[in-house]
Amino acid sequence: MQAYRFRDPPAAAEGDPRAQERALLARVRAGDAAAFEALVATHYRYVFRIAYRWLGHESDAEDVTQTVCMRLSETIRSFDGRAAFTTWLYKVTLNAVRDLQRSQQRRTRLADAVAAVAEDSHPPDQEDALRVADIWRAVRALPDKQRDAVMLVHAEGLSQAQAAQVMGCKEVTVAWHIHKARKTLRGVL
Repeated sequence: MQAYRFRDPPAAAEGDPRAQERALLARVRAGDAAAFEALVATHYRYVFRIAYRWLGHESDAEDVTQTVCMRLSETIRSFDGRAAFTTWLYKVTLNAVRDLQRSQQRRTRLADAVAAVAEDSHPPDQEDALRVADIWRAVRALPDKQRDAVMLVHAEGLSQAQAAQVMGCKEVTVAWHIHKARKTLRGVL
């Protein structure tokens, strides 16, 4: 009996986004500058969106995005392909966000300064926006693990399993952190 090997026809592989990304990553690792530019161009807004969601400030998110892009040429070597490239890039971005948060405590001081000078009365449509901003400000103030779990699942729309992969823990641990965060937020909001 003859063994058959099934392979994707070349046209299917060319149309497969994962295959295209693997090929692009191989070119980047080989030192292809054009491939690196294409990789950065493809994922720049993704990194910015993640950084902005976690930091809440456009300028800080831009700083993190620039940092990730500059470090990407070196850190790409640590990508082993076990997870999706975007999952790995998410982790790299979160590490850069945490670096910025540790080096600058400006986020908290800025939020306090804005609250001190804000008017007491706002039109109804602004009240909703302020309420949402207050909720995210409270989420960002949660302990690290709780904040990470809430942001990944509720802000980014990841499943608890995907969040567990990003956080490097078990799915049940993510569920526990979300539970603890809800209890904490009930007392704050």
